[in-house]
Amino acid sequence: ALVADGVREVTFLGQNVNAYGRDLRGSQKSDTTRTFAGLLRMADAVGGLDRIRFLTSHPKDLGDEMIAAMAQAPAVCEHLHLPVQSGSNAVLERMRRGYSAQMYLRLLDKVRAALPDVAITTDLIVGFPGETEADFVATLELVERARFDAAFTFVYSPRHGTDAATMPDQISEDIKHERVRRLIARTQAIGRERRGRFVGRRLEVLVEGASRDGDGLRGRTRHNVTVNFGGRAAPGQLVEVAITAATSTTLRGTV
Repeated sequence: ALVADGVREVTFLGQNVNAYGRDLRGSQKSDTTRTFAGLLRMADAVGGLDRIRFLTSHPKDLGDEMIAAMAQAPAVCEHLHLPVQSGSNAVLERMRRGYSAQMYLRLLDKVRAALPDVAITTDLIVGFPGETEADFVATLELVERARFDAAFTFVYSPRHGTDAATMPDQISEDIKHERVRRLIARTQAIGRERRGRFVGRRLEVLVEGASRDGDGLRGRTRHNVTVNFGGRAAPGQLVEVAITAATSTTLRGTV
């Protein structure tokens, strides 16, 4: 029905989309149709649907079946949002994330081997209770190794009723904000470098509307990068845009 109404792109949204189907399979653990990878493949088979997106994935649940579905289903966009939160194993353990920094980086290597042009974005938190300067440096080192296309950075703030709110060694606001400034500077520089690989290429863009400055149009690539461009096109139309420049957050081009 959505495709018949002109929908070109759908997004599957969940706190952890990889958990989809666990309550449906019951004892049928081998039923791959009731997994998120199976859902992606079924959606990909819908005629006329051009793009499929999803978020968010949890690193501990992103397996080979999911990576294969991303690589083999043509409509699934070349973008993966995979929150890491910290590059420190000590901090990750206190967060109860269920993986180490080394496991996360190996997972990125596996994803990029299957999808060489994939854009990977992440979430990062600074100032979690007990985070030392060495822990924070470990996060910077992971960022250097991971080469994220974009990162959403957050300062930890205590939430009433959570274990973390009563943990010892709470970090001062001054230190939190000093660290997040350093982190943002590095993630933005890497993001600009990563987007630079698109300059000189022609990318498929789904038109969303007028650009913010009103001088052109705005849309998104399959990599989930915003493109501001000149030319004529209608919202909802897929167009090829010649990419001419990259900023820390967007691309620029022309039809």
